[in-house]
Amino acid sequence: MLNRNLFFIGILLIAHSFLIADEPMLFDLGNDGWTLINKNGLGQWTIDKPELITVTSEKYDKLPLFNVKGAEYNRGMKLHRTRAQECPTSYAVILDSIIIREKPEKNSFQYERDKDYQIEPKWGCIGRLPESRISEQQSVYIDYVYGKMRIDSLVRTPTGQLIVKKGVSHVTTPVPPELDDGETRLANIWIKASIEKLTPAQIFPILESQYPELPARTPTTAERLLPKTIAKLKAGETVNILAWGDSVTDAGYLPNPQTERWQEQFVARLRAKFPKANIVLKTEAWGGRNTDSYRNEPSGSPKNYKEKVLDQKPDLIVSEFVNDSYLRGDVLEQRYSKILLEFKEIGAEWVILTPHYVRSDWMGLQSEQGIDDDPRPYTKSLREFTAKNNIALADAAKRYGRLWRQGIPYSTLLMNNINHPNPFGMKLFADALMELFETGQ
Repeated sequence: MLNRNLFFIGILLIAHSFLIADEPMLFDLGNDGWTLINKNGLGQWTIDKPELITVTSEKYDKLPLFNVKGAEYNRGMKLHRTRAQECPTSYAVILDSIIIREKPEKNSFQYERDKDYQIEPKWGCIGRLPESRISEQQSVYIDYVYGKMRIDSLVRTPTGQLIVKKGVSHVTTPVPPELDDGETRLANIWIKASIEKLTPAQIFPILESQYPELPARTPTTAERLLPKTIAKLKAGETVNILAWGDSVTDAGYLPNPQTERWQEQFVARLRAKFPKANIVLKTEAWGGRNTDSYRNEPSGSPKNYKEKVLDQKPDLIVSEFVNDSYLRGDVLEQRYSKILLEFKEIGAEWVILTPHYVRSDWMGLQSEQGIDDDPRPYTKSLREFTAKNNIALADAAKRYGRLWRQGIPYSTLLMNNINHPNPFGMKLFADALMELFETGQ
C-alpha cells in the first residue's frame, strides 16, 4: 500500500543547452520509505539505505572536558571517521552506538554517558564530565557506528530505460554518479546518513542543466564599473589584483589551493580572455575574521588593513567576506562606505562578492530546494549598496541559490560541513566574477 505523499519528477529533455520539463512523472513512496513507484506504471526503483560503518576500539589519547559553552561543533573531541576537516559531520554518528572503554578489549571497564562523559547530539562531539572516572591524561577506546551520505541518480538510458545509478558514499561531500554516453540524468536522490526513510526533500529533479547565463553584450558590467581595469587589460598592461577575504579566500583547506581557490580560477580565466595583459594576483586573507577585524588591527600587525590592503595599491580589489554576514542596512552602509572612500583614495576599483550559502540551519532554511532567493539580510544589503554606489557586484549567492535546480544539494559542496566550499563551489565565485567581464545588465 502506498502513502499519499506524492511528488513530481519531470521527464526532462535538452533544449538550447537547458533541460525543460515534458510530461511529469508522478511518483509515490512505498511504505518502506525506500521505494520509488511510478504512478503510470513505468517502473519502480529500490533505493539503497545509507552506508553504515562500524568502528571498534578506536584509540583516543585523551578526552577533553565537555565544553557546554563552546560552539556546538567544538564542545568536545571529534570522532576520527566523521571529521569534515576541522569539524565533525552533523548527524553522522549513531549516538546509541557509542561505547567508551578503558581498554580495547570488549570485556574491559565501560564508562557511562551522563556520568563519565557527554555527547553533543547533533555533531557527536564527546567530552569528559567534571566528576568523570576518566582522568585528564587517560587514553580511551571507542566503539561507534556512523553513516555516509550518497547521491544516486535516476537516469534515462539511450534505449529509453529508466534506471537508478548509485553514487559513491562520502561522509561529507558526495557527488552524483558519472553518466555513460547517451544517458540523461532526470533526478538526483540525496541519501543523508541520518534519514530513516526518503522524503520529497531528498528528491532533486533536474530542472536546468546549468546556470542560465546572460547572453554576451556590451558594454559589459566591467566596462561600465571597472573602466580603469578594463583599459589596462585591453592595452596589455600590468594589472594588479588583490583578493581580500576570510578563510574562503585563504582556502588552505583545498587539495590544491594554488589552482582551486576562487581567485586563482578567476585570474586564470581572465588571463585567457586578455592574453596580452600581465595580470598579477595577490591574496590577503584571514580565516575566521571579517572586514572590521582588519580595520582594528594596529600598525605592524601582520593583518593591519592599511599595510596589507591599502598600501598594496592594487588596481582592482575583489572582496569576499562571508564572515561579514551579520552586517545589514545602515551598519553595512556605514562600514562599506568608509572602505569605498579609502579604495577611491588609492585609485583602486572594487568588486564585491556576495557570499555562498552556508549550513542551512545557519541560514534559517528548512530545505535545500526552492531556495533561489538568499534569505540573509547581508546579501540584500550588499545588492542595494553596490547598486546605489555603482560598485561591481559578483553575485555568487544567486548561483548557489539555483544549485537545487541542477539537482545539487548545495551543502554537499561544503568540505567542513559548515561553510568551506570545495573546488566546484569555488568555481561558482569565478563564474560570477567572469560574468562581469562577459555581459552587462
